[in-house]
Amino acid sequence: MKINLLTPTAGWLAVAPPNPDATVPPGLGDFADQILGWLKWGVLFSGVLGILVCAVMIIIGRRNRSATAYEGLVGSAWILGGLALASVAAVIVGAFQV
Repeated sequence: MKINLLTPTAGWLAVAPPNPDATVPPGLGDFADQILGWLKWGVLFSGVLGILVCAVMIIIGRRNRSATAYEGLVGSAWILGGLALASVAAVIVGAFQV
């Protein structure tokens, strides 16, 4: 006679392990929101400043300074990549929730 250990008739129940939702520790919710807000503002400020600096480099490097213009163009690509990553940060972290 073959006994299946996961059936209730065998005295065992198939139970999933507990998986509680993420909860904010008491008193830390407002602090975490404030820190995240500061970081978001810092990313936006740095992005605008970086794009402006790269634009100036491209403008200055127009005549006889092609290396400066090239560095401005490459720098702007890195800045746009960083801003894109920052804009999807919450989505990426949410995708890895257990």
